[in-house]
Amino acid sequence: MSTSWWEITILCHPHLEESIFWRLDKFGCSGTSREVKGKSYVIRAYVPQIQYQSLDISALSLWLQQDALVLSLPQPLTRWKLIDEEDWSSSWKQYWKPTEVGDRFLIYPAWLSPPQDTDRLILKLDPGVAFGTGTHPTTQLCLESLEMRLSKSTGDLVIADIGSGSGILSIGAILLGATKAYAVDIDPLAVKAARENRHLNKIHPHHLVINQGSISELLDVVSDGVDGIVCNILAEVIIDLIPEFSQLAKPKTWGILSGILLDQSQAIADTLEEHGWVVAALWKRKQWCCFQIRRAE
Repeated sequence: MSTSWWEITILCHPHLEESIFWRLDKFGCSGTSREVKGKSYVIRAYVPQIQYQSLDISALSLWLQQDALVLSLPQPLTRWKLIDEEDWSSSWKQYWKPTEVGDRFLIYPAWLSPPQDTDRLILKLDPGVAFGTGTHPTTQLCLESLEMRLSKSTGDLVIADIGSGSGILSIGAILLGATKAYAVDIDPLAVKAARENRHLNKIHPHHLVINQGSISELLDVVSDGVDGIVCNILAEVIIDLIPEFSQLAKPKTWGILSGILLDQSQAIADTLEEHGWVVAALWKRKQWCCFQIRRAE
């Protein structure tokens, strides 16, 4: 029996993009996309009908309106309809285009033929239902931070990607020269998507190990710790994970953390300091920020 999906379409002011993506992620939406319509944005997202009722999406619509009021911006217009599995799997893809990120990356949809004449690193991606297409500011901040961090690295480098989603960050780390990456996500669909993207980018499973789980599962396969930690998930989840980061860390381990709104940054910084981490840099993009951290001396 095929699954039906709610297609949620939001017409909004461009300055609402970040808060809407954040709200959709918390709601559990999959395969989000964005297109420009004149001076507005059209954002689409998808959730399975079996998990959500129309009243749930009505509540989401109200939250989006309240977010706009708080930001003193025009209220978005939200509409939703049911579509079947086949329509869902292809409809959002038409709105996702190749994306340049930082100085090195070109994120390319797997169903398009990549260019032959680019000096950028082509990262092929089919996110499926997993978060991470390279269009969201938090993903871009993490990739740019990895680019900066790995450009200075020498020797073998082992990365842990916690809450890996589509696998975009761990794949990016390998393309930048990391020796090995371990990626974990609690969502089995995200694990499936990450493994498929590993294959798309012709990365051997020995170099990128992808498993379902979280830090405890990483500890089972990483005996000597890792050199770098990347984590792009919700701030409240990161706060819960920070006490466990030290179990993965070597004396000079660094980290890149995002998925954090600016007004959540102080709570993250306080928790990091409490558990022996130093904030080396804080990058901001609109309402989002990315922490670059290292172990305290």
